[in-house]
This record gives sequence, C-alpha cells and structure tokens, in this order.
Amino acid sequence: MTRVERAAFIDRRLAELYPETPIPLEHKDAFSLLVAVLLSAQSTDKGVNKVTPALFAVADTPGKMMHVPVEKIREIIRPCGLSPAKSRNISELSRLLVERHGGAVPRTFDELEALPGVGHKTASVVMAQAFGVPAFPVDTHIHRLAQRWGLTDGRKVEQTERDLKKLFPQEHWNALHLRIIFYGREHCTARGCDGTVCEICRTVFPGRRRAVRTKK
Repeated sequence: MTRVERAAFIDRRLAELYPETPIPLEHKDAFSLLVAVLLSAQSTDKGVNKVTPALFAVADTPGKMMHVPVEKIREIIRPCGLSPAKSRNISELSRLLVERHGGAVPRTFDELEALPGVGHKTASVVMAQAFGVPAFPVDTHIHRLAQRWGLTDGRKVEQTERDLKKLFPQEHWNALHLRIIFYGREHCTARGCDGTVCEICRTVFPGRRRAVRTKK
C-alpha cells in the first residue's frame, strides 16, 4: 500500500468501527471543555472526569472561577497531577477570559493559545469539539500510531499533524482524531501492539515482521 492507500483504508475502517464519536471528557460548554482538556495533560480522561464535577460545582463559569482561591482549585484537582501549575492556569485563564473576552471562550487559535496552560493541542480540541472548526489535535498516542501506520516520518507532533492533515479530508478531521484515540486505547496500545499485532497494523503492513520503534 502507498501512504495514501493506507490513509484511505484507515479512515474507512475507523469509521466502521466507531460510527459515533462521543467526546471522552465530560463537559457542558466550551469553558468546561477547555478546563477539562487542560487538566488532561499527563492524566487520563477517566481521572479528569472524576474531579471536574466537584470543580464545576464550586465554579462553572470564568467569572465564578476567577474568584476561587488557587489553593482550593489545587486541592480539588490534585488527583490529576501537576496540580500547582494547573490550578494557577485555571485561575489565570478564567480572569483573562473575563477581562479580555467578556467571559466567553475565544474562537480563534491565536487567542486560545495566548491563555495560560493552553497549547496548540488543547486549542485544537476546543476549536474542533466546542466550535466545530476543522482541526486535528495530535497527542503522543496519535503521534505513535501515525508512525506505526506509516502515515508520517515526523519526529515531532507538529510534523505529524501537518502530514495527517494532508492525507485525510478536512471534513473528517474532527471525528477522525477521536476515532484514532478510541482505536489506540482498545487495540493498538503501547504495550499491546508493537506495529505487528492489531488489525490495522497487520493490514497496512502485512509483511512487517519486526516491531516498530516510534520516535518521540
């Protein structure tokens, strides 16, 4: 298979396996999604979903959150890890949302990425899932799978994102990044598949015999 053929098969197969693409992070609006994605850094979606109900019970808008003591935010989100930095970022971004954006989450990449603790991947998730703007958030898992599937030679997630955007139709990006995550968690985990085990790996590289060493 060529790279384009591999991409077409993967796109089609993942759509068959995961016709529905629910967002794993529980949220009710753009602000709660933004905070949840920020909390998910070096944490699991399941872990984030355990702490956000308590956090949003205390404050569920930027205007309310900016007045919650950082120490209280930190105590609630402690199980997610990196709580000192995350609590400061949640407090500060809430203040900036009120002061600069009238309490609303901005709808541009530049404005989102100017907020504390919000990198390109976080901004991409919010743009895609809260506002429906085509984006292709790439985390380390998608980066690893894209290498296993021969969709990129990129050593960094930035290159992988560019490569994936070239290979897949723009109208598929928002659902496809979730489908890759779902498939990776279920079938192509770091320990469960080395590039030779799961259905997609075996299909796109049927002659592969050696494990794939992914580039971080």
